[in-house]
Amino acid sequence: MMAIYAVGDIQGCHAELVGLLETICFDATVDKLWLVGDLVNRGPGSLDVLRLVKDLGDSAITVLGNHDLHLLAVAAGVAELHPSDTLDEVLNAPDREELMHWLRNQRLLHAEGGYVLVHAGLLPQWSIEQAISLAHEVEQALREDNHAVFLDRMYGNFPHSWDDKLTGYKRLRVIVNALTRMRICTPQGQMEFRFKGELDKIPSGYLPWFQIPNRGCEDTAVIFGHWSALGLRVEKRVIALDTGCLWGGPLSALRLEDRQLFQIACNNPVAKHW
Repeated sequence: MMAIYAVGDIQGCHAELVGLLETICFDATVDKLWLVGDLVNRGPGSLDVLRLVKDLGDSAITVLGNHDLHLLAVAAGVAELHPSDTLDEVLNAPDREELMHWLRNQRLLHAEGGYVLVHAGLLPQWSIEQAISLAHEVEQALREDNHAVFLDRMYGNFPHSWDDKLTGYKRLRVIVNALTRMRICTPQGQMEFRFKGELDKIPSGYLPWFQIPNRGCEDTAVIFGHWSALGLRVEKRVIALDTGCLWGGPLSALRLEDRQLFQIACNNPVAKHW
């Protein structure tokens, strides 16, 4: 019988991913993996993670996270590596172009069976149908021959709220920031990007995006990652799976059929020193 396993941020923790797949007895011929994005960066095995997930073919569905988009921008020559990046092995790999082509063809959002899979969050004004449509706009830009232009214009914090009248790269930037970077926003949907901490330290006037009243997607269960300080949350409509494997926490998988949780301890020596 097929099972769907949603998996939190991997960020180059290849050994932990392999161990988790062994723990859940993952069978690629029948089971599915839903990955919340940030496959790469900061951990030691980004290249192996990309190859593993790519080789799983249709058995794995991944949405892109901010670190995945950053890798694409660096590979396209429009962004510089940060001192903490661990992407050199990917960038120097003989199959680099094949992997980047595959990564550019992944999704920003996946909706199926009453669930939505996204890396960071959804703005309160968006219905699920609108969010799907807006994600497609970014996906199309990533797949164009001139995708490097989009990746260059992708960076920036403004505009920091949604307006249906937005066009061009400003429109795409807001969509990217909501889907891959947002943690908190005002009830009106104004995003703030510096905050990365615990719930009790959120700045005045802001709320976690998933606690905004009367959200357009509040009747749909949203699976996301990106916010390691938030930790594991498994609620009826909110499933947060970034349990900070990169930072010494476990890597987590949730079987959607019965909400059973599976975790494997961090075995990343790099995390012990950060």
